[in-house]
Amino acid sequence: MEIKDIEAGFSVSGQLACADVAVLAERGVRSIICNRPDGEGADQPNFAEIREAARQHGIEARYLPVVSGRVRDEDANAFSRLLDTLPGPTHAYCRSGMRSTTLWALTRGDRNADLQRILARAKGAGYDMSSVVSRIAGTGGDEIASYDVVIVGAGAAGIAVASSIVRRGADLSVAIVDPADVHYYQPGWTFVGAGIFPPQKTARTLASLIPRGVHWIKAAVAAFDPDNDRIILEGCRNLGYKRLIVAPGIKLDWDRIAGLSETLGHHGVTSNYRFDLAPYTWNLVQNLKSGRALFTQPPMPIKCAGAPQKAMYLSADHWYRSGCLGNIRLDFFSAGEVLFGVADYVPALLEYVEKYHANLNFGHNLVKIDGPGKTAWFERTDGQGAVETVAREFEMIHVSPPQVAPDFIRVSPLADSAGWVDVDQNTLRHKNYANIWSLGDVMNAPNAKTAAAARKQAPVVANNVLADMGRARGVAHYDGYGSCPLTVERGKVVLAEFGFGGKLLPSMPRWLINGKKPSRMAWLLKEKLLPPIYWQAMLRGREWLARPAITEQ
Repeated sequence: MEIKDIEAGFSVSGQLACADVAVLAERGVRSIICNRPDGEGADQPNFAEIREAARQHGIEARYLPVVSGRVRDEDANAFSRLLDTLPGPTHAYCRSGMRSTTLWALTRGDRNADLQRILARAKGAGYDMSSVVSRIAGTGGDEIASYDVVIVGAGAAGIAVASSIVRRGADLSVAIVDPADVHYYQPGWTFVGAGIFPPQKTARTLASLIPRGVHWIKAAVAAFDPDNDRIILEGCRNLGYKRLIVAPGIKLDWDRIAGLSETLGHHGVTSNYRFDLAPYTWNLVQNLKSGRALFTQPPMPIKCAGAPQKAMYLSADHWYRSGCLGNIRLDFFSAGEVLFGVADYVPALLEYVEKYHANLNFGHNLVKIDGPGKTAWFERTDGQGAVETVAREFEMIHVSPPQVAPDFIRVSPLADSAGWVDVDQNTLRHKNYANIWSLGDVMNAPNAKTAAAARKQAPVVANNVLADMGRARGVAHYDGYGSCPLTVERGKVVLAEFGFGGKLLPSMPRWLINGKKPSRMAWLLKEKLLPPIYWQAMLRGREWLARPAITEQ
């Protein structure tokens, strides 16, 4: 018997044997509910036997049999009454625990509990509630609307693919779902943290960016119901679709580092991964004259894997130019084992590591921080896999947070075992649902999670969605392109451009920009050209240097 805790005071399991009741008694269980009909399996003890074993241990037992695959609303109501009247903690069982968990989920949904929490609790115990998600939410069959194409997420990927679609098919009904009010040019935050861009240059109202002809549904997604071609919005409203594109971005998991959330923006603790904190980075850099400055990088995947280094290089460049670098100890702590994932660009980066006298610490993952105490703790893993915790004091620390898929993605049937949307890496079509595509940071193709990657992915998805609708010929393929302009000093950039497997994919002729070397031209591209390309081209469906190759079917 494997006991699975669903929530405080409630657990489930597969079929109980009489001897298992003693184990439940030791755990403090005071009531048992049997959801498996007698005689369902040849090796199954009858409920009467379980009830007698429970009686001997002072545990109440109730029989609520449910036919496999046929959990009715009446069953859920009866289960709810039992949970209300029986003494807790309560344990329920069936053949595998699935029916008991489904009954619990329907009960919690009826009590208006948070849908994502219900799905997460069930999935954490190994039970997928996607087949009954609409029943849990209590949405019934009513839809607020239905569209040819629904896009989840109005970040760089979502708006870009929406624009690419309406440019190809202006008569389609297209909706984009996002609760935000402001859209951010996140690649610009590195420059905000270095005093190059003002913060307001990286923000615009979302309403000003929604493509003409696209309906904006200002709401959060609660869950997906792909078997019925609909998503469930906050407030338990259904939204139907013929084709679905999933692009909600990535979640910054600040709370995974103990003490970090409480001290961000104070005591020398900062991060360029947040709009409101990037100016604080520049403030710290300007005021630091001596002491230790730490820069951290969490385990992959993260968006813009070069961002932790960019913060270090630009900070060090300011200290170098102001003459105080010699008084500052510079430490880079990375959970990974290499400076950059594509080896061709590492030699140029190491020249700057040497120039700034930066200490590289690989295999170090930040796990705890004490802002007032100016101390950070790292788990260090050696070559044999042994782990120890080391503490480092600091005057300033730039933290790149751990990153995961959004909660409503991780608990959905769209996710792979790691929580990312499961797609074919070339066509970006979902592996299990033929009318669903995904792009941007949330999907599991093995590419760098950058805005440049989304710029290349958007036309691929737009073409393939329309091809699936019979409105375009051929299938577009994504080559894994990603770009990371590594700002090694003010005025120079190492422009890393690569695809699947680390294959170099330069977009500029080598005589103009040699990506393996720091370049003034690459800096001008990053500072002067990329922002207008983002706002005026990428988000408007103008596919300059981004049109995909089409393969005839």
